[in-house]
Amino acid sequence: MSKAHRGKPLRETPNSSRGTCPSCNRTAIKTVYEVELSGAKVKVCKQCKAKTKV
Repeated sequence: MSKAHRGKPLRETPNSSRGTCPSCNRTAIKTVYEVELSGAKVKVCKQCKAKTKV
């Protein structure tokens, strides 16, 4: 099974998919997971993605 959220595909994205999470405001964290927040699709960190599943 492939590992889509690490390795070569991430290095091809701007800044290696690292930035500030719009949900929790953590800095220099991987923002890879697409989630719909307040009607807009945004990329959030792994921890915020887990919170939105509930």
